Amino acid sequence: MLGVGLGLRRSIFDETMMHRQDIDWLEIVPENHMGKGGGSQEMLEIAMEKGFPIISHGVNLSIGSTDPFNEIYLSELKALFKLIQPAWFSDHLCFSSVGGIYLNDLVPLPFTKEAVDHVVKRIKEIQSQFDIPFLIENVSYYVAFGDEEMTEAQFLAEIAERADCGLLLDVNNIYVNAQNHGYSSEDFLNNIPLERTVQIHIAGHLKQERLIVDTHGSEVCNEVFDILKTVLNRVPVKAILLERDNNIPDISELLAEIKQIRQIVAESSV
Repeated sequence: MLGVGLGLRRSIFDETMMHRQDIDWLEIVPENHMGKGGGSQEMLEIAMEKGFPIISHGVNLSIGSTDPFNEIYLSELKALFKLIQPAWFSDHLCFSSVGGIYLNDLVPLPFTKEAVDHVVKRIKEIQSQFDIPFLIENVSYYVAFGDEEMTEAQFLAEIAERADCGLLLDVNNIYVNAQNHGYSSEDFLNNIPLERTVQIHIAGHLKQERLIVDTHGSEVCNEVFDILKTVLNRVPVKAILLERDNNIPDISELLAEIKQIRQIVAESSV
């Protein structure tokens, strides 16, 4: 198991490098480093010199798009992987481009059989081009499509099983979606192939009057920690990431949350 990691962020880079003994591994957004050189590559080289394993979690693969895969993107991603040697890589179960235009957002897919067929084919195409495992992440969504033919859990499960890929299970997104769309987090977990979980994301969110928004901008709440406990008591996972992308606090607060996650791991029954 890689252990408990943190996202590589420029604003806390120096502090992160000072705490190799407290942070087991680092996750990068590959788009921040692909083909850039300079300071972006230097950050990776310093992190690797410190002994941090690095895992890639992308935002622009657009696995659910009808656009052909961007060959320049894939070529630069492969070049990056030669440098960092990740044990696996991941992206989101969504689309982020239409007609060659990147939307700078993670747009959810309709839960339909047609979408399942399409995404399974696309995942297999990606898997054929890389020699390391590929994981898909469950995303937060705020609007339900009117022509849904299955639940979110059934959609995720069928894609993972048919594409034979791993899961990056975001336990905060499970909570956010369950609260916003009125279903049970427990039911969601019971209806996905949990044994395919390789990595977990855990993060904070913003509670508004009628909506919970996945922000990665606050501390993790107890309800999300409870979902993490449930997962870890059912299946072993290889890595857990504390996500904090906005309102990044002092490194001591992040290390305290990492310590809390480690305690949950230590107390898990699997």
